[in-house]
Amino acid sequence: MSALVDAYLSHLAVERRLSPNTVESYRRDLAHLQQFAAGLERAVEDLDRRDLEALVRQLMGEGRAPTSVARAVACFRGFYRFLIVSSHRAVNPSADLEAPRAWKTLPKFLSMADVDQLLAAPDPATPRGLRDRAMIEVLYATGLRVSELIHLKPQDVNLESGFLTTTGKGRKQRLVPLGDEAAAWVVRYLKEARPALLKKRTSPRLFVNARGGAGLSRIGFWKILTAYGRQCGLGGSLSPHVLRHSFATHLLERGADLRAIQMMLGHSDLSTTQIYTHILEARLRAVYDKFHPRT
Repeated sequence: MSALVDAYLSHLAVERRLSPNTVESYRRDLAHLQQFAAGLERAVEDLDRRDLEALVRQLMGEGRAPTSVARAVACFRGFYRFLIVSSHRAVNPSADLEAPRAWKTLPKFLSMADVDQLLAAPDPATPRGLRDRAMIEVLYATGLRVSELIHLKPQDVNLESGFLTTTGKGRKQRLVPLGDEAAAWVVRYLKEARPALLKKRTSPRLFVNARGGAGLSRIGFWKILTAYGRQCGLGGSLSPHVLRHSFATHLLERGADLRAIQMMLGHSDLSTTQIYTHILEARLRAVYDKFHPRT
């Protein structure tokens, strides 16, 4: 620890009388700060605002808990205020420094390899497996909410044009591209699996269960998906919303326009969709900071 860091920690313990656990947490945060400064071959008191923002992005990119990053940011702000008061700096580089709000609830998403593994889990040789494969393909291809998926009707899907119509929050309808791969699985499901599951019964729903031909419930589909998740080694926390997040993140990674993603997801406010840019920014910046020779 530098003399200035030690002086600040003593100030917290003696003058502000913070608990030993809090002081120890701040000690760890300041150790990260010093390690980051050392990587730049600079002293902590010489870092500027851009340096601190880069450190915050690095912490987020490493997957640290949002509460942990927020505490570190508060620690940095307090440390540099201390340097101002003790006349070791004239300008505070941490003024208004914050962990971006949207990063407090960064959604979980799957890698492309995980998605491929999940899609391959159902057995399409059985009616239920074929139905499950078609449902997961549609969910990943469109980013639908689970309630939108289970309420789809056969007439909502235009397989020739490759679009489907769904009714989202506020009973707002929107068109969503389906994609050739998902459309092909829906065609196969309609020909081979749906008649076998209905057993000459009728149903207004596109995706039906094997008991009476009724539509699947949200809980029913959640159980199906989590079972395949465990089968693939993805754990029991897999949910339909994880696939929705994966859909949006993978589109953005490949250059899709944010407003187009907003329309496909059915977000009324673009700021809701912008959370996915923070995922991408954190990952890109962490890679840049790690590998660029002049960072």
